[in-house]
Amino acid sequence: MSANSLPEGAAVWHSLEVDKALDLLDSNADSGLTPQEIQQRLQKYGPNELEEIAGRSAWEILLDQFKNIMLLMLIGVALISGFLDLMALRSGSLKPGEVPFKDTIAILAIVILNGILGYVQESRAEKALAALKKMTSPLVRVIRDTRLVEIAAKELVPGDVMLLEAGMQIAADGRLIEQSNLQVRESALTGEAEAVNKQASLKLPEDTSLGDRLNVVFQGTEVVQGRAKVLVTNTGMTTELGKIAAMLQAVESEPTPLQQRMTQLGNVLVTGSLILVAIVVVGGVIKDGGFKNIQELLEVSLSMAVAVVPEGLPAVITVTLALGTQRMVRQNALIRKLPAVETLGSVTTICSDKTGTLTQNKMVVQSISTNNKTFRVSGEGYAPTGDFQLNGQKISLEESPEISALSVACAVCNDSVLQKEQGEWAILGDPTEGALLTLAGKAGIEKDQWNSKLPRVAEFPFSSERKRMSVIAKVEGIATGEASSRGIDPAIAGFLQSEPYLMFTKGSPELTLARCTQIHLGNDTGTVTEAQRQQILAENDLMASKGLRVLGFAYKPLLEIPPEGSDETSEQGLVWLGLVGMLDAPRPEVRAAVQECREAGIRPVMITGDHQLTARAIATDLGIAQEGDRVLTGQELQRMTDQELEQNVDLVSIYARVSPEHKLRIVQALQRRGRFVAMTGDGVNDAPALKQADIGIAMGITGTDVSKEASDMVLLDDNFATIVSATKEGRVVYTNIRRFIKYILGSNIGEVLTIAAAPLIGLGGVPLTPLQILWMNLVTDGLPALALAVEPPEPDVMQRPPFSPRESIFARGLGSYMIRIGIIFAIISIALMWWAYQHTHAAGYQGDPETWKTMVFTTLCIAQMGHAIAIRSNNRLTIEMNPFSNIFVLAAVVVTTILQLMLVYVPPLRDFFGTHYLNMQELGVCIGFSALMFVWIEAEKIFLRIMGKKAV
Repeated sequence: MSANSLPEGAAVWHSLEVDKALDLLDSNADSGLTPQEIQQRLQKYGPNELEEIAGRSAWEILLDQFKNIMLLMLIGVALISGFLDLMALRSGSLKPGEVPFKDTIAILAIVILNGILGYVQESRAEKALAALKKMTSPLVRVIRDTRLVEIAAKELVPGDVMLLEAGMQIAADGRLIEQSNLQVRESALTGEAEAVNKQASLKLPEDTSLGDRLNVVFQGTEVVQGRAKVLVTNTGMTTELGKIAAMLQAVESEPTPLQQRMTQLGNVLVTGSLILVAIVVVGGVIKDGGFKNIQELLEVSLSMAVAVVPEGLPAVITVTLALGTQRMVRQNALIRKLPAVETLGSVTTICSDKTGTLTQNKMVVQSISTNNKTFRVSGEGYAPTGDFQLNGQKISLEESPEISALSVACAVCNDSVLQKEQGEWAILGDPTEGALLTLAGKAGIEKDQWNSKLPRVAEFPFSSERKRMSVIAKVEGIATGEASSRGIDPAIAGFLQSEPYLMFTKGSPELTLARCTQIHLGNDTGTVTEAQRQQILAENDLMASKGLRVLGFAYKPLLEIPPEGSDETSEQGLVWLGLVGMLDAPRPEVRAAVQECREAGIRPVMITGDHQLTARAIATDLGIAQEGDRVLTGQELQRMTDQELEQNVDLVSIYARVSPEHKLRIVQALQRRGRFVAMTGDGVNDAPALKQADIGIAMGITGTDVSKEASDMVLLDDNFATIVSATKEGRVVYTNIRRFIKYILGSNIGEVLTIAAAPLIGLGGVPLTPLQILWMNLVTDGLPALALAVEPPEPDVMQRPPFSPRESIFARGLGSYMIRIGIIFAIISIALMWWAYQHTHAAGYQGDPETWKTMVFTTLCIAQMGHAIAIRSNNRLTIEMNPFSNIFVLAAVVVTTILQLMLVYVPPLRDFFGTHYLNMQELGVCIGFSALMFVWIEAEKIFLRIMGKKAV
């Protein structure tokens, strides 16, 4: 079903009268649609299902792995090597004991392994749409052809008349025809914590935000209480849920900074390698005056090509990210996509939803106002512990009986239950009423006890029209003395003694106060004066400006139970008790986390579906925004062009009353400004922005399956502070990745230059075979690189701005370091190679003349061990560091050195790898030349320190 096929006015159903909506859809509220109309509309609009756009198949993902330029070059090397072995096999020129095709097999094995590693990372099935589909109700009750029938939700069409009642999941978007006490939980879609009171008779402006459309219902939301008759207006992909599904599938996954840097690295290495190969081949041809040594030149070229490609790097990076993932899980951050570990270190902006992320998702009473006094209420969550403060001083309940009087009203006029589960206080029912029960508990008023003394006998339920509710209770077993001893106001005690019934009322402060003729004064009651009314309304405005949800309370003694439907007359002449202001309180640890974000150069931004006053109060309290900062609402954002939003996005830290499209636009605008965005969220409405963001962070406890499947990371404890820990880990991972890239590629450049030098300086043959180079790149490079990946963080890791996610892999001196160290490495190796060649070709030498190649091989491998030890720090000397702060480096150096010596001194390995036995003098010379690498790097640190410079 496409949006273009919907009737005119489909986008603004909330702005239409019910009759107009019925006319547009040619439907009848009493009889519904006929079978013929249903069939026509099913053909026109299609089934009420979310449609899936086909993505890449598993085979396409696998084949994409082999488009990597470094793997393509290795495949070419393997094929040429195999061809040369085949020619040698046919000509009979293979050396005795030499195994044909072993280089080809080894190279192809590495290619396949790297391809599989890449496939595993990318082949996670996209499950966000499947999670969305679970939110659609399987069955629905409708009126069709004057009969009430139950049908599959996918058979719904625009124009159907749908019936709702408590507990149902709504199967399509619709315009309310009529409703009775209807409350719908829309938090998964709009981000609102509270159930929404719906009202069919409203006609709203066209630009009303999603969270304020009180006369329509949405697919995927849940009926909390009441019942309704609904005209189905949108089905399938044109519902608000369908729009989210379309946005999710429209968002294209961008390569992460690490993936972009590895692509850049591969391009540079392959290009440089091909240029160097060309120089060597052309130089060799010119030197020899022809192509008579072309096979030798090809062998040199193959060895150089293998040497330049860091075959072990993808595996080392994958293992490093996996280790980072494990460390993050221990800190309650579950990484769903490996590259996200490193990406976190580049985050410059965190866009956070409010409810459940920055706040506790629990309504908590902050202050109460009664008898011209405003009390501050302390305590956290639903735990009924805390105290009351007046003007900053803690007060006793005996001194303030009006608190207990108000608390009785909070406990009795209440439909929820407060209970302790597994050591934690929890609420069964509405969070607002849970906050009222918690307040009563802090005043020593327990609902169960007062329900037995003031059992409910009747009620006037809450409705969106009345904006209040009243409970009538029968007075049983409470004497004046008992009431007074419990701190209850004598006025209430008097009513308890003389009147058989009490009515408690709560609701909108303005409307409740308008029905009061008396006011509770602590020890007495009096007539409400106009000055007192103005003072109460002013206090109500003050609480609301702080983002509090405010309720007014009153009571009235009754001689008899009022008849049903007499609320308009019975709820008159009330006695005003006071105001209660409550807030979805911030998590206590979030303030420190926000501060740490700012110190780390990360800007937090609040994006919420909540009211702007509430959003401003929370954001200011947490330090996300300053007093007076601008709040941008969804309506204002809707009127902005993308260019206008981009101009304002760096100036606004609070967005309120936003819809899914708005969240996505905000993230995209930040990204166009060059910001690297992490987006946190828990609702379905957050999913498109989570997927668009550079890092999508879902909530593990309150998050929907949709948000989790669209995310890169899940917070297992829903704790904003966990993001800070994860960001720190991301910075450490990126620093360590740069460290072992410097180590691996500095060594590889040295290898390439050494191999290239051999034919140019007139030495016979290739110093290293492709198999030996693979050994160096995978083992003598790989094991120390893995050890460097767990190097502890630097002390100032979170006291600096994030490095640009778009910086080159060679930025901040890494490129110059690799070239410089590679050249030094090559000079040391070439000097050794020249000495070894002369040594093994001198008259009277007892060993194999090819032994010089093994000396070069051994020197290159052992020199890298000194490199690994020295590179642990860019600035501190090795002697200044604790050698046991990263015991893995020492272990890797020892193990790798032993393995390398085994290739020289264990006959089967010596035969397979084509090495030769070294005597103690030759081994000592190799170790001596190798040590020069360590000495050089340490000398560089001393030089930089003398020059007052610091390596990055």
